[in-house]
Amino acid sequence: MSEATLKMRPSRVLAKMRAGGVATCVKLNLADPRVAEIAGLCGFDCVWTDMEHVPNTLHDVENIVRAAKMLDMDTLVRVPRGSYSDLIRPLEMDATGLMVPHVMSIEDARKVAWYTRFHPLGRRPIDGGNSDGAYCMIPMDEYIKQANEQRFVVVQIEDPEPLDDLEEIAKVEGIDMLLFGAADFSQGIGAPGEWDNHKIVDTRRRVAEVARKYDKFAGIPGSVDNFKELVDMGYQFISIGADVVGLWQYYRELMSSIAGLSVASPK
Repeated sequence: MSEATLKMRPSRVLAKMRAGGVATCVKLNLADPRVAEIAGLCGFDCVWTDMEHVPNTLHDVENIVRAAKMLDMDTLVRVPRGSYSDLIRPLEMDATGLMVPHVMSIEDARKVAWYTRFHPLGRRPIDGGNSDGAYCMIPMDEYIKQANEQRFVVVQIEDPEPLDDLEEIAKVEGIDMLLFGAADFSQGIGAPGEWDNHKIVDTRRRVAEVARKYDKFAGIPGSVDNFKELVDMGYQFISIGADVVGLWQYYRELMSSIAGLSVASPK
């Protein structure tokens, strides 16, 4: 195989959103790559695996990325806040998207773009010797170009602090998506879990409006019940479930189904 034929795998999420569609995602708390494989077999565009709240290792994430790629599915990795290495390692494992939590200001957003994008958008450190660069088999100029075009960077708006900078954050070149996180936002405004609070409702709508105004994508966790409402607001990336929720619902259903059965013990 010649160097010219080697390319990074194109992002399924970006292709769908750039065409005006809505990309579907499911969140994985479990580290087993077979959970990602099942999601891909069921038709999801993306799995979201977590390193902020979940004790996943880099090795766990790497195997989830591989399982997703097997079914032409994207992997979005939410990273912990730390050094620039915490931001770029999932990309070098060939994760398709990177989510940075609790972006608090325009300065914070600019640093994210600076560390995660190659020239001319930023100064992401160059290696190319890992899965995303086909282990040095993609020429550097093509690697840099394709990484900037086919990998997406998400900043989470999940606090009241960045709202004053929201439009400036949306203007930052190299950031593709604003993702609204209502749970932490509700805590930040002193109303934890009050989903109908007008500040949450207004900010949910505003994040989508600002993203669209500056040609960025808007993302959000949602559900089957409010999926259409979120699409109508302008959200094009919606995470509509989680593996742990699916498991406990199924297990609880099983136990409820047998709770009323009268079963005699064998003699």
